Formats: sequence, structure tokens, C-alpha cells
Amino acid sequence: MAKLQVAIDLLTTEEALALAAKVAPYVDIIELGTPLIKNMGSTVITAMKNAHPDKLVFADLKTADAGQLEADIAFKAGADLVTVMGAAGNATIIGAVKAAKAHGKGVVVDTIGYPDRVKRAQEVIELGVEFVELHAGLDEQWTAGYSIQVLIDEAARAGVPVSIAGGVNIGNVAAVIKAGAQVAVAGAAIYGAEDPAAAAKALREVIDAV
Repeated sequence: MAKLQVAIDLLTTEEALALAAKVAPYVDIIELGTPLIKNMGSTVITAMKNAHPDKLVFADLKTADAGQLEADIAFKAGADLVTVMGAAGNATIIGAVKAAKAHGKGVVVDTIGYPDRVKRAQEVIELGVEFVELHAGLDEQWTAGYSIQVLIDEAARAGVPVSIAGGVNIGNVAAVIKAGAQVAVAGAAIYGAEDPAAAAKALREVIDAV
């Protein structure tokens, strides 16, 4: 069964907890965005895990170096999954995986900005990561001519466990899952909705029906 991940790109622990409380019944993974963690520190990870112990808490660290050290900080704070940049060296990814194994947790490689996301996904899965995020970041999404179809096509070609992040919404989430993504990551489609709970519920129903 494919999972739904909510990406919380808010800036305070209070806002993040308020949003998570609304959408938790419908999501599997609660992602704490990079700006949120940079603003609030690792305490937001602990607060979220304490509030939702039954959910996977995803710390979007986007680690580029010191993989084992940074992952260890997040896992000790309560994270279940942490991200390392696909552009980082293999040694950084291997270090983060080492920390994950020590804690019984997992590493996700984020391919944001990587020129050949599929090739990198196939390479890093061999290093022991849980899955690879085929990711078009906010800045890329705001570029003229951007389409999530690029990521959907990549997921279909990758042949390894992937998630898709980059404009997932109610209109395309079925295609995301049909392409083979194990996790659909929705950010603005949930937190930007007038009723985030209803938006998350609608996404969940489509995912479960695919």
C-alpha cells in the first residue's frame, strides 16, 4: 500500500503541530521541512514524535556532509527517516545509513537539483537507503514550463523504491502511484488548502483506490 507523506513547510513548532493534528488521521509520514528544522532546531522533531508516536517522522535535513553525525542528531531527537542529498558523496550517505542502522531507522536520498535523478536513485539504493525521493524543489516548481509529469516518468523508469515530491495534488496523485511511487509527498496541496484535513483525506482516498 502506497503511503501519503505531508511536507510541513511552515516555520514554527506551534504551526507544525497544529497542522499535523488536523491531517494525522490521513497521512503515514509527517515531514518536517528543512526551513522548519533550521528555524526551530531538533526540538521540533522531538515535539512531533511525542505528539504522533504512531506516525513516521521524516526530518528533511538535506545533509550534504557529516552524514553519520547529522543523522544521529535527528534520530536521537526522534526522527524515523532523515534525508541526505543525492549530490553528496557516497561516503556521506553511507555514514547516515550507519547511524540509521544503529537506531533501527532509515535514510532517504533526496535528488533535488541532481541532473540525472534516475541514475542517482539506482546508484544510492545499493548503499542501503530506504527509498529515493524524486524531488523537484519549490524553486524548480515555480520555473516556467515545470510539470510533475517529468517525475512521474522518472518513477516509472527507476526500477527502485521511490517517492515523488514536486507538486503532488488531487489531480495527479493517482498517476504518481500508478508510476510506481511508494510514497506520494504533498506539501502545498495540504498546508495551503482552506481545509487541510479534507485535502489530506481526499488524497488518501485516491491513493487507497489506485
